[in-house]
Amino acid sequence: MNFENDNELEKNPQPPMAIPVDQLSVEVVDAVIEAFILREGTDYGVVEISLDKKKEQVRKQLQKNDIRIVYDFNTESVTMMTDSDWKKLTGNLR
Repeated sequence: MNFENDNELEKNPQPPMAIPVDQLSVEVVDAVIEAFILREGTDYGVVEISLDKKKEQVRKQLQKNDIRIVYDFNTESVTMMTDSDWKKLTGNLR
């Protein structure tokens, strides 16, 4: 662990970065999608939807640029957010 860099991040937080899906391997994108779905624990109503179906739905949203994969330097974490949430976030950072 590099405490000098950690201290620098505390003093100068870095803005999050959207990661283009085409710059990630299929395996990494799949892992991010699965982690996001399992972390969110989304309830889809009366009819249960399989994990594979949920992953397919998220992949389609990524392909249409409706959602983005986002890396947060400050927490060293990856998440996904809607395009409109991303625009709100980045608009507030300027």
